Amino acid sequence: MQALPEIKKNFSEWYQEVIYQAELADQTPVRGSMVIRPYGYAIWEHIREILNQKIKETGHDNVAFPLFIPESFIKRESAHVEGFAPELAIVTYAGGKKLEEPLVVRPTSETMVHYMFARWIKSWRDLPLKINQWANVVRWELRPRPFLRTTEFFWQEGHTAHESYEEAEQEVQTMLGEYVDLVQNYLAIPVVTGQKSAQEKFPGAEKTLTLEALMPDGKALQMGTSHLLSQSFAQAFDMKYQNREEKLAYPHLTSWGTTTRLVGAVIMAHGDQKGLILPPAIAPIQIVIIPIFKKGQDKQLIVTTAQKIRENLQKEDVRAHIDSDETRTPGAKFYKWELKGVPLRVEIGPRDIENNQAIVVDRLSGDKKIVALESLIAEIAHMLTTMQRKLFENAQARMQEKWFKGEKLAEFGPIIDQKPGFYQTGWCGNSECELALKEYKASIRCLWKEKIFTHCFNCDKQSIQDILVAKAY
Repeated sequence: MQALPEIKKNFSEWYQEVIYQAELADQTPVRGSMVIRPYGYAIWEHIREILNQKIKETGHDNVAFPLFIPESFIKRESAHVEGFAPELAIVTYAGGKKLEEPLVVRPTSETMVHYMFARWIKSWRDLPLKINQWANVVRWELRPRPFLRTTEFFWQEGHTAHESYEEAEQEVQTMLGEYVDLVQNYLAIPVVTGQKSAQEKFPGAEKTLTLEALMPDGKALQMGTSHLLSQSFAQAFDMKYQNREEKLAYPHLTSWGTTTRLVGAVIMAHGDQKGLILPPAIAPIQIVIIPIFKKGQDKQLIVTTAQKIRENLQKEDVRAHIDSDETRTPGAKFYKWELKGVPLRVEIGPRDIENNQAIVVDRLSGDKKIVALESLIAEIAHMLTTMQRKLFENAQARMQEKWFKGEKLAEFGPIIDQKPGFYQTGWCGNSECELALKEYKASIRCLWKEKIFTHCFNCDKQSIQDILVAKAY
């Protein structure tokens, strides 16, 4: 197995190579598409299980909508079709003949969901209606990158309908908060939250809230979005119901989602020159146990001890695996599991058996610790908790180091390549000034709650609020 590209010199190549060497995903003959391999999918499954529980606990039911959407549905909401038109994959032939109406391969399900909502919502008693689906979607990606941007990817998309604007707005905030909890407390990645500019918001939404993370190379990554659609889609699909005053009204709508991009975020946020470093909360294998065999000595006692350690860990809901492959040297096994980012490694050999101990190695720090077997389970639990916390703290410190303040684009624009990160600055709210960022391949990541700048980053007008600017994936 070849050495990984240098992470500090060529982050992009390192990212691609670690994905393939750690067996997270592989390329396919279809441009922009990937196969998510078992180890990569196991990471996604852990993320999905955590988020699925959150979705259910906040009162949403899972559903399944069709992959194909009539093209006319997409066209009903003007901003929606304009925003998605360049990314659509459209089926025009099926069953050996031309279709009467082309079918769009699902880029997002708002239109199909809202067609069905119009059939289901007849009275205020039918509200709120809160659903979610786990699905694959297709958006024709021009610059694909595994997990971050692919033609086909997996996600969840939530859709809700409410009686009042206030209820819908609360829903948007609630689900944004669930995403923040998932990303910060399980993926160990700090984020900032805020509203997207009109140019960056979801096509057809009244407003879009986002959570943004900063990767080690200083580029921003959108981790999830929560949209207040309000009534535009309801009107487009004639979604009328009888309200409490027995008058016809339109419900207020929301949608929100996050994707397999989160796996890519974990890879980038925590990896090092050896490969992945997975947060214990989502690691498919939290502990790998390596039996160390010596020639001429009894292997069975070591194997039995390793099995007992694994059984005791599993009783504490710790995901443990024994690497009993005798065709590989211990060194080769260490390399393999460090590449795959397993949080802790337990080594157990003849001398350890004699001394009633094991050696525990921390993937994050590389530190080795001799631990008595009777206290091993408790020590491992402590080390996993500590590692989860440290991963977040390290990423948070890095984000703070790459958080800059810039008064004028003329000053920070030319250096954003050499000194990437979040640039807090002022903005007049004019879209022409926002477009000026494209010259430096940067964008407004979100409107910021703090206001310290008095003038716009691009013109001499008064600033209405601060924004965070960055180059982004």
